[in-house]
Amino acid sequence: MKKKVSVLSLLLILMISMMPGLAIKAQAEGENQKEFRVGMEAGYAPFNWTQNSDDHGAVPIQGDKSYAGGYDVEIAKRIADELGRKLVIVKTEWDGLPPALESGKIDAIVAGMSPTAERREQMDFSDVYYESNLVMVTRADTKYAKAKSLNDFKDAKVTAQLSTFHYTVIDQIPGVDKQEAMDNFPAMRVALQSGIIDAYVSERPEGVTAQSVNPKLKMVQFKESEGFETSPDDTAVAIGMRKGDPDLAKIDEILARIPQSERDKIMDDATANQPAAEEENSQENSFVRILRQNGKMFLRGTGMTMFLALSGTVIGGIIGILVGVYRTIPISENKIKKILQKIFGWILNAYVEIFRGTPMIVQAAMFYYGTALLFGFNLNRTGAALFIVSINTGAYMSEIVRGGIFAVDSGQFEAAEALGMTHGQTMRKVVIPQVLRNILPATGNEFVINIKDTSVLSIISVTELFFQGKSAAGTNYMFFQTYTIICVIYFILTFTITRILRYVEKRLDGPADYVPISEEK
Repeated sequence: MKKKVSVLSLLLILMISMMPGLAIKAQAEGENQKEFRVGMEAGYAPFNWTQNSDDHGAVPIQGDKSYAGGYDVEIAKRIADELGRKLVIVKTEWDGLPPALESGKIDAIVAGMSPTAERREQMDFSDVYYESNLVMVTRADTKYAKAKSLNDFKDAKVTAQLSTFHYTVIDQIPGVDKQEAMDNFPAMRVALQSGIIDAYVSERPEGVTAQSVNPKLKMVQFKESEGFETSPDDTAVAIGMRKGDPDLAKIDEILARIPQSERDKIMDDATANQPAAEEENSQENSFVRILRQNGKMFLRGTGMTMFLALSGTVIGGIIGILVGVYRTIPISENKIKKILQKIFGWILNAYVEIFRGTPMIVQAAMFYYGTALLFGFNLNRTGAALFIVSINTGAYMSEIVRGGIFAVDSGQFEAAEALGMTHGQTMRKVVIPQVLRNILPATGNEFVINIKDTSVLSIISVTELFFQGKSAAGTNYMFFQTYTIICVIYFILTFTITRILRYVEKRLDGPADYVPISEEK
């Protein structure tokens, strides 16, 4: 039995410690010096968006088979060419851009970001590469569509994007009903169209695009004396760089060589070339159009979601079984082994409580960005995501397994002991086979939960189904239709998995009219 304790401990330690090694590689000196890694949402047209081809000079997105286009991409292309480096677009959530830059995941942020005073404390900024005015976007069928000043938005429910200065200027509207900030523009447009909000704060290029591709939306501009009071930094757009980055001066020189007339042309072309504008007059059914344009993206996202959910559930199940079995092992009579056993037990308890007591989205952000900041490791996003899903599932599964073990009749433990079986033999030959059947419904439930919970991994820019859907919605402006398709895909996945697991349960239970041989006449 003592050998079993040592073996189980060793296996568990190796599994937990080796899993990150599958995804981690040390950042070698000079690594990626030939690349210019640029972070952007690829879902904020006309500054940046996602598309399926390289039309209009779009650039491949790292780790995906999609392409990024837009004003920001064109500016980044010019900078990369001048620096003599290959442009790599790293599709990243807005809130993930600063930590991605600080941790070295990207070299620059080219994402329509304003160089505010708060952001300058975190990073350095280049010279301005675009200037814009603040506008309000509302529905065309409301009284706010005829607004001439901020006063006309009194009592309106207004919001803006999270972690932007747009949200702070809402306070300048007299009597406004300020709503919670939202994570991204697709979410705000959905809220606007559904009536949850009356308007959101935006910049003119986004407002022009919104009303040009959706007649139900209206951009409201103000005269200088009637609009928002802003500083030059607020309405400017610049490139974010790490503090002290030696390339900053070179980038400023490159930007200085791009005349204003050329910048205006780039923005005009971006507005005209975005996928939503190309389909503006199409008579094709909107759902058919979305599937035609983004079907491959959705399939790739579905594949990633299923890979992470299935692999994470299997690995997590193995971890759960090892932890659950270990926690049922009787305390050794040897003092040294008894102390070691208790210490390791405390570690396992801490692991279970921490990963069950904190959200997966927080775990993912801390693990992915924290390892780079603290240890200089560059994690593969997919590997990091699999690790997080696995250890998170393992924490829950350990409790499920422990409950399954305690559900086995105590008489079976006594009978096994009477036959001279060790604790390890009892578990392996008597208990675990019954536990696996008993916990199958709970394991299936964890699988279904993992399918849905992979959506939180968008925080580290894993291109799972939800992230792909959000990118598509930010590009085509058909939010309800896009999210309806994503919802249907999730339902098909979870419904199918549930039915398969129920079929397996019935097969394991055997026929309903089964009669043991001992009871046959």
